[in-house]
Amino acid sequence: MGLIAAQAVPAGAEPVLGTWRTGPDSKDQYAHVVVERCAQDICGTIARAFDAQGREIHTPNVGERVFWGLEPAGGNRYEGRAYVPAHDRTYDGELVLEGDRLTVRGCLGPVCRSQKWRRVR
Repeated sequence: MGLIAAQAVPAGAEPVLGTWRTGPDSKDQYAHVVVERCAQDICGTIARAFDAQGREIHTPNVGERVFWGLEPAGGNRYEGRAYVPAHDRTYDGELVLEGDRLTVRGCLGPVCRSQKWRRVR
């Protein structure tokens, strides 16, 4: 399985920038999401998708923006909007960075779900 190398983060850049592997979805598929600067904010886009065996697959979700408008919210937290393709819904989103781990959380009213991602190396 080929992996995307983590993008180098220039000095002074946001530490959340780079490529992240999502957790598995209900079909045990996962994706690589590139988190980068988009104008004044930070956004994340699905770059590649994989099946449970790690083979790259083609899905209409590749190229889909899943985070946008992310801004630092103190500490290692970022807040903005999130889109979940499986639900075809947009949520309030939050990222919490802990080293090479990223907790991704989306909420619709009082109902929240989260997932742990890891940085791709």
